[in-house]
Amino acid sequence: MTSNSVLRPTYSSGDIDDATPLPDNRPAEPHTTNATLVTPRGTQVQPNYSNFEESSSQPAASSLTTARSLLDEAVAHLLAVDSGLGPVIDQHHCHVFSPSGLAESIDPFRSLASGIMAQQVSGAAAKSIKNKFVALFPPESCPSGFPSPALVAETGIPRLREAGLSQRKAEYIQGLAAKFTNGELTIPMLMNGSDEEVMEKLVAVRGLGIWSVEMFMCFGLKRMDVFSTGDLGVQRGMAAYKGRDVAKLKAKGGKWKYMSEKEMLEVAEPFRPYRSLFMWYMWRIEDVDVAAIQDNA
Repeated sequence: MTSNSVLRPTYSSGDIDDATPLPDNRPAEPHTTNATLVTPRGTQVQPNYSNFEESSSQPAASSLTTARSLLDEAVAHLLAVDSGLGPVIDQHHCHVFSPSGLAESIDPFRSLASGIMAQQVSGAAAKSIKNKFVALFPPESCPSGFPSPALVAETGIPRLREAGLSQRKAEYIQGLAAKFTNGELTIPMLMNGSDEEVMEKLVAVRGLGIWSVEMFMCFGLKRMDVFSTGDLGVQRGMAAYKGRDVAKLKAKGGKWKYMSEKEMLEVAEPFRPYRSLFMWYMWRIEDVDVAAIQDNA
């Protein structure tokens, strides 16, 4: 992702503000990856949905959801479920799933590794660690500006720690690199796997928890039906959305201080298959001004 903010566990907002060109008017689909992904060799791979192949049974091209119409269709669905969301939608344009947002190229290894580096440290510290990490490798070996998984996987832990990484984080990043290198994690899987498959594969990686994967799936892969019940910002926004006094709820403490997980799922259910966008607006309702999701600029 392309924010300068820091990954902070369980609290996020997901703003992505970089200007990028509009994408080709390619098909889009809520339950698969809508971002262009960068392979470990630097090749850009766009989504390619077999269900959009021309056939007599397919609708006319003009009726298909595309990268340029996805956000409009998602917003229309949210408003059809609850027109009361109109004011917050009018006030806050969601760049993440806009045509320009979908035009951004995402390097999954870079994004996930950057998230691990940024866990539980300040923004300044995360940026310093990342710069030192990249500087460990010869510039000619990093044409994209970030080392490849193969390069990182073959680099020893002591060398990786010279960037300021803890022993554990160095192990996590080396392990992540190894999974991209040995084929356990692949671009086709991240691109075309079901939401459940992608979650299962990524949470199996040491250093990646459910929340981190949810944020990557939403803001990196641009999947439209991700919903994080464990995010405190989402909990708080949903409580405000239901008309509750958030200030009083805050004093209760505990993981579900704002709203129970069961109620969050019930409230969000009608907004399928666009719960990622619904979640984004729940952050906006309370003007949650906290870290965006990843820093791989």
